[in-house]
Amino acid sequence: MTVTLRKVIYLHAALSKHDGERSSMVSWGSFLTSEMASVETKPFVPARDFEQSEQFYQHLGFELSWSDGSRTHFRHGNSSFLLQKLHDKERADNVVIHLLVVDVEAWWQHVQAQDLKSKYEINVDPPKDRPWGIREFVIVDPSGVLWRIGQSMG
Repeated sequence: MTVTLRKVIYLHAALSKHDGERSSMVSWGSFLTSEMASVETKPFVPARDFEQSEQFYQHLGFELSWSDGSRTHFRHGNSSFLLQKLHDKERADNVVIHLLVVDVEAWWQHVQAQDLKSKYEINVDPPKDRPWGIREFVIVDPSGVLWRIGQSMG
C-alpha cells in the first residue's frame, strides 16, 4: 500500500483517576471548569457512496443509531461519528481517524472474518507495533477515509 501525506486531527482526553487522584496529563488548573468540560467528539466522515458506506461501517462493527438519509450516526461503545452524504475527494483523502480499542487483535480478527478487504475492495494493513506506543492496523474505507485502529501497548 502506498502511503500519502495526510492531515491528522488527533484528540486525546485525560480522565480523572479513582479516589480523586488526577491524571498527570491534566495540569491546566482552572482552565478545565465545568463550563469548559468537553462531552464528546463526533467527527463528520464523508461518503462517496452513502449506502455502501453505511453498510461498510455496520460490517466493521459500528451500530447505526439513526439516519435521516443524508447523515447517519454510528456508535461503538463511547465512540461515535456522523457519516455524511457529501464527498469531496480532496477532503476525504485527508481524513484520518484514530480509534483506540481494548483489544486490537479482536478487531483485526473481525475485519478478517468479515472479509472487508475483498468485499469493499479497500486497503487494509495488518497490526504493527508503532514507535508511539500503539499496536494498530490501518483500514481505508470505500471513500478513502483512513482509520487507524489500535490499542495502547503500555
